[in-house]
Amino acid sequence: MIGFMRRIIGSKFGAVFALVFLATVAFAFIAGDITSNNHYSGFSFLGGSTSTKIGGTSLPDSEVQTRVQRAFEGQRRESPGMKIGDFLSLGAVEGIYSQLVSALSLEEFAHKQGIYVSKRMVDAEIANIPAFHDATGKFSQAAFRQLLSAQGISEDALRQDISKQLSGRLVIAPATFGAQISRDAALPYASLLLEARSGVIAAIPSAAFKPATPPTEAQLADFYKRNASRYTIPERRSFRYAIVDASRFDAAATPTDSEIAAYYTSNKATYAARETRDIQQLILPTESAAKAAASAGSLAAAAKANGLEVSTLKAVSRTDFARAASPAAANAAFAAPQGKVTGPVKLALGWALIQTTAIQKITEKPLEAVKPQIVEALKARKRAALIGDFIAKVEDNIANGTTFDEAVKDNGLTVETTPALLSTGQNVDDPAYRPSADVAPLLKAGFGMEQDDDAQFVPITPEARYALVRVGEIVAAAPPPLAKVKPIVEQQYLLNQGLAKAQALAARLQGEVAKGVPLEKAMASAGVPLPPVQKVSGRRADLLRQDQQVPAQISILFAMTQGSVKTMPIPNDQGVFLIQLASVQQGDAAKVPGLVDKVRSDLSGLAGNEYGDQFARAIERDLGVSRNPATVNRVTKALLDANGGGAVK
Repeated sequence: MIGFMRRIIGSKFGAVFALVFLATVAFAFIAGDITSNNHYSGFSFLGGSTSTKIGGTSLPDSEVQTRVQRAFEGQRRESPGMKIGDFLSLGAVEGIYSQLVSALSLEEFAHKQGIYVSKRMVDAEIANIPAFHDATGKFSQAAFRQLLSAQGISEDALRQDISKQLSGRLVIAPATFGAQISRDAALPYASLLLEARSGVIAAIPSAAFKPATPPTEAQLADFYKRNASRYTIPERRSFRYAIVDASRFDAAATPTDSEIAAYYTSNKATYAARETRDIQQLILPTESAAKAAASAGSLAAAAKANGLEVSTLKAVSRTDFARAASPAAANAAFAAPQGKVTGPVKLALGWALIQTTAIQKITEKPLEAVKPQIVEALKARKRAALIGDFIAKVEDNIANGTTFDEAVKDNGLTVETTPALLSTGQNVDDPAYRPSADVAPLLKAGFGMEQDDDAQFVPITPEARYALVRVGEIVAAAPPPLAKVKPIVEQQYLLNQGLAKAQALAARLQGEVAKGVPLEKAMASAGVPLPPVQKVSGRRADLLRQDQQVPAQISILFAMTQGSVKTMPIPNDQGVFLIQLASVQQGDAAKVPGLVDKVRSDLSGLAGNEYGDQFARAIERDLGVSRNPATVNRVTKALLDANGGGAVK
């Protein structure tokens, strides 16, 4: 809900990338966004020119360029069709440069205050990074070394980056703690969500002005060349994979009679005769209040009289209730007959009244009765351990130089190959194709790999089914041959030719409506048959719903002044929308219970972030940090040159 408000006042870079204020470099590493001043072996067109000095530390332009390049590569894996100009237009250079300056400044300030990060803290952060986990979800030293080697990063460089992140977190956290926004300040923002608007929308379709004569071959070829990006098929990949299923370990995982007996003995309390109860509990602040409430006859009545709620525990054992409340409370609860209110009993947070509402008597379960369940439990446990050991062994072999084909052959696995797929799993050559349950989980990991990367395991069903995956063929993003899409291109050409006339008409009608001519009347005088004007209305809150995509022509109503008229292109050269805002109905969140408090809570979280941001800026001023605006221009130009030219949109 507050994300919308944040976008109103925030930068478009922040809105798109949701970059945390302090760059959590260790986690950005997963997307490839970790480098080192001293150890990264990637390109640099800027040399070592210094962009910023922070105390005794300098931030070269080349470091900023490398970080942005890595971020672009990570984003392009998620959106294969993204161009460098599009990425930079979102403010990527400014945002990442700002984060790097902030991270270095915070670390410098932390050191001046005597705050240092221990090796144990860094170790804990590394162990929590999913990219360094094996197929069983545990930290893998082999995966750690392999991934660092693949990225050309030393362990020392990684540790330095993580140390910067942790230093900044320690410095910033106190400034953000406990931030609150008053209810009065939150009220107008909450009311904004209830604002309703209505207007009229008219469509001027390009199809109404399409030329009657089809294009020549030369015209079509020229149009296709100029609009090649519109028809470009994103990067496609095929994958070679081999399935490892836990069922291959069924024989080895079958438990022996002695293992079954040992399991039964170690879990004897689970199978012994026991009693559980459904228990209600009411906690009051004082003993006198609890005694007075006990006279009410029932906990529900006592709770209602005191404006409290009864807590309920279902089928709880004496041991579990003692752990949840206290041994004294458990003794009182299990000694009392069903229905009787007992207490008060002293607890850490007050005095408790307790009532048993149901009693369950569970008889002892002999070994023979539960043997099938024990066998399945032990078998599942042993299968998980065996498949985990198998995967760890294969991963170690791969880290030591074993190829995908050798690993498959040595372990008796069967290789499957997918067709060339988009990152969504679609097959351009076969629209009916659907990725299987085994292939679908491979796509994200597979599109994050390079063609020469070692094979890796991808979980399909954790602890039960995995796939050893290697990238096969990579088909670079490119437009298909014109002959393959000629009918589509021809229709698009005709629409494009009609678009110019649709735009001219839209501009003329916009001028007439701005002078007071009703939109319906202006449309009627257009001289060509046009679709009827549509009336639309909605609330601002509708824009924030997560389960639907609000059309842009509706959203723009909330960025207009009453009575104004705007034009908006219809995608794919389909024409032009004329949109007029007719009325605005203000909302009053004070009349909606809970809304102001919800918005206040969300805004308070944003306020904490703002306090942290201001504190960081104050630290930079204290350190005498001077940001260099020329850095953004130099890095932007270098990135455009390095990625095939183009321009920032």
